[in-house]
Amino acid sequence: MIRYGLQQEQGFKLVMTPELRQAITILQYSSADLISFLHEQANNNPVIDLPEFNMSIGGIKEEAEQFSQKDQGELIEHYRGGEKYPSVQRATPVTFLDFVPNPNDTLFEHLNRQLGLVCGLTNSQRMVARYLIGNLNEMGYLELDVPTVASLVDVPIAEIEDMLLVIQSFDPPGIASYSLEECLLLQLQLAGMDDECIVRMVSNHLADLANNRIQKIADALEIGRREVIQMADRIRKLNPCPGAAFAHKEQQYIIADITVEKANGEYLVLINDISAPRVEINPFYQQMMRDLPNSETKLFIHEKMNTAKWLINSLKQRRLTLLRVAKAIVEKQQDFFEHGVSFLKPITQKEIAEKTGLHESTVSRAVSNKFIQTPRGLFELKFFFTSSLTSADGDAASSESAKKRIKNLIDDEDKQKPLSDQAITTLLGKEGLHLSRRTVAKYREELRYLSSAKRKKFEV
Repeated sequence: MIRYGLQQEQGFKLVMTPELRQAITILQYSSADLISFLHEQANNNPVIDLPEFNMSIGGIKEEAEQFSQKDQGELIEHYRGGEKYPSVQRATPVTFLDFVPNPNDTLFEHLNRQLGLVCGLTNSQRMVARYLIGNLNEMGYLELDVPTVASLVDVPIAEIEDMLLVIQSFDPPGIASYSLEECLLLQLQLAGMDDECIVRMVSNHLADLANNRIQKIADALEIGRREVIQMADRIRKLNPCPGAAFAHKEQQYIIADITVEKANGEYLVLINDISAPRVEINPFYQQMMRDLPNSETKLFIHEKMNTAKWLINSLKQRRLTLLRVAKAIVEKQQDFFEHGVSFLKPITQKEIAEKTGLHESTVSRAVSNKFIQTPRGLFELKFFFTSSLTSADGDAASSESAKKRIKNLIDDEDKQKPLSDQAITTLLGKEGLHLSRRTVAKYREELRYLSSAKRKKFEV
């Protein structure tokens, strides 16, 4: 039988208030994100004052230059206006003895400056050339095929090909290609090294070359291994991404949240002021709260002041939490600060949580997107949390120290007889660090080293 009635129960539950949610969010902000957030809060809350602080870093002033390209519709209308598009002579590469590249140019600007030095082109031809240049990606490859360009600008295919040949004669060599093979072949042609064998190697055996299959290539081309090795060395010196050098990305500056300094044999942990800017309440509104009678205006100011106080408390809590976590990490990693990465100890966020009396999720948020400046360099706080590996003597070693040992072994190996993953596993075992071959391969790949077969260098 179902009965209805009232029943009283006692229990606990966590209510996620807006203030608590704000405190959690502020804790996991990086320094740059926190500064942006505080400026946003100051713009929305008139009672918040942010003391002035200089955001310049090392006196570096950045200037971003942008270029604008002709609109496609304008280009099409230009040709449909009746101007005849004259043909150009094919082929001969253009050499600019007076051209000095500007290291600050974008790829478009670099090529457009060279285009300005080509004599005998009409305005229409230059506009088509700029349209082609404008459709190169950051790596320097052309993203539209010739028939598509011809249909878009309403120009014969042969005339588009003529202008493409002009652009392909520009610096850097290999620019405006459609594929890696074409890019490499164009560089070989401009350098006068496009003999039949090397052209066949690039056209048909790039995959074999990438995998160091020297004998297979030699058999296919019916030449000796020595010749294949010599041609392979020439190909490896070519640039597969000719436009990459001009892909000027906006530089990201890291603001250290914490600084560690050694004084009198001890390591001091300091919270950087720039990563935890001060927030104050405007005294004018404090005076208004005292002077105004009860009104909607006073209620509005009261609510804004409460919001500001919550923000100040959240920042104070963030500062104290970062300090506690950083001190615990530094205390645990004394050997690292004294002797380097090889002495980095494996620790977990749970260990730091227990040591500081904080919840593990709080530690996770505290170390997220935070950086620490130490006498050994700038590190992300997460760097100090590494998995544990057991050595032969029972001591725990960190995965970072294992990677360091693998890196040293590969850097010091005989390049003609590179160490296999199994050989590295054996050597580490002799040093007292027992890892599986699969783990060694994983760490090697994380260090961005190729397999031993691909690292091998052949004698000429």
